Amino acid sequence: MSANPERGEAELRVAGERLVLRPSFTALCAAERELGPLFALVERAAAGSLALSEMVALFWHCRVDPPEAITRERLGDSVVRAGLAAATPVLRVLLGQILAGR
Repeated sequence: MSANPERGEAELRVAGERLVLRPSFTALCAAERELGPLFALVERAAAGSLALSEMVALFWHCRVDPPEAITRERLGDSVVRAGLAAATPVLRVLLGQILAGR
């Protein structure tokens, strides 16, 4: 499955697998239950104080039809291995969708 930008999706490589992320209502509600209000999350990201664990949690909740082999721990490890520079464009897409919608 490839990410569809028209649906607000982004794509991340995890352990050689393609992981599609979509900030659906259900996904964002789950992320909000774990991370607190989304607006505060966006503010922390804008201020440069978003924690790595928060980024991974947002990615985790927004995943679409993930391969079974991709656990949350593997997702986190993959983000660390690739570096924040690789994860930032994906984060930017998701945060943009949170703020602007589709």
